[in-house]
Amino acid sequence: MTSAAELRVLRQDEWDQWYDTLLRAFGGVPESAEERQLWSELTPCERSVGVWDGAEPVGTAGAFEFRLTVPGGASVPTAGVTMVGVSATHRRRGLLTSMMRRQLDDVRAWGEPLAVLTASEPVIYGRFGYAAATFSLHAEIDTGRVRLSVPAGTDGVRLRYVDPRAGLDACEAVYARTVAGRPGMLDRRPGWERLWVMEAEAEKDGASPLQCVLAERDGEVTGYARYRVRPEYTDAGHNGQVLLQDLAGVDPVSEAALWRFLFGIDLTTSLKVRGRPLDEAWQYQVSDIRRCGLRVRDALYVRLVDVGAALQARTYQAPVDVVLEVEDAFCPWNSGRWRLSGDPKGAVCARTTDPADLALSVRELGAAYLGGVGLAALGAAGRVRELRQGALAEAAVGFGSPVAPWLPHGF
Repeated sequence: MTSAAELRVLRQDEWDQWYDTLLRAFGGVPESAEERQLWSELTPCERSVGVWDGAEPVGTAGAFEFRLTVPGGASVPTAGVTMVGVSATHRRRGLLTSMMRRQLDDVRAWGEPLAVLTASEPVIYGRFGYAAATFSLHAEIDTGRVRLSVPAGTDGVRLRYVDPRAGLDACEAVYARTVAGRPGMLDRRPGWERLWVMEAEAEKDGASPLQCVLAERDGEVTGYARYRVRPEYTDAGHNGQVLLQDLAGVDPVSEAALWRFLFGIDLTTSLKVRGRPLDEAWQYQVSDIRRCGLRVRDALYVRLVDVGAALQARTYQAPVDVVLEVEDAFCPWNSGRWRLSGDPKGAVCARTTDPADLALSVRELGAAYLGGVGLAALGAAGRVRELRQGALAEAAVGFGSPVAPWLPHGF
């Protein structure tokens, strides 16, 4: 960082100027007044930093206060790294590195063992110890030809339309019930639910206003789907598209009822889906998976800020007792040997002088932490070294997860 630049914590009265710098770094597309106001309310200034060149902010970085579900269902305090940008006029001067350094030092001081982010450019964050730990499924389903087979009991689910804003509390209550069931999900603070009903014209791209359907069983709301419809008509007839924004259900039949509804919306022939779990059940209910246009994309990047506390916070699906030789150049307090002993009931992780069984960097630990990236695969890629025969297979089974980890939304 240049000597003239000043790195410091953001003040509330500086937020507008700071945020404009961020928007310019990401292309300068303005947001609606409503969305801008909400981001102003959600931004924790005391957890955000900026770099100033005189009176002008030229770098931004923030950290939301989340709790992240980890294997075993525990909810772990986590820094949600966000709003990271550097002005094009100040690139390659060390500003990003200085903000990442300050931020991880702060996260450690706050007692949060994990930091997570979504990466606009993944190559940037690897050097700071972040690695892709969850992946999401995109699909464009030919609903004119693909049929859905649903489980018994689906017909007992009642669906009804509700105004998206009027249904916010009901949807958020359903979301909250699902958080503990899947690693990678975020326990949100109040206010976040308002983001899902913003009507940004740029995002609509000719589609309808947001629509919301609730699923109910025995008088209780058990699921929801929020979506738009993009009408289209050709000489051959109607060819509209359903654009799913988000969907959640507390049980399989509620989810199945919502998917069946989306498949059958009148005057549409396709359903566009983004950012769904890799193992979602609808993939095994469709009549023709080839006509679903599946694509996989990286989603949540995980960084262990406190190796011992992070590894101890989750459980392991099979017994594991392994000594890890960890390399962490950017956060050297993590470097060295750690003995991890865990099983489905809990875990202990502490410093040790015992011989190492596996050698890896903090990036590999971040990739494998939520159970979505296999340690054995990382070993085959040359990123984990086995120092005791059999240790890699043992640890790989323990680190796995019975359900795919999933980030439900960006931040």
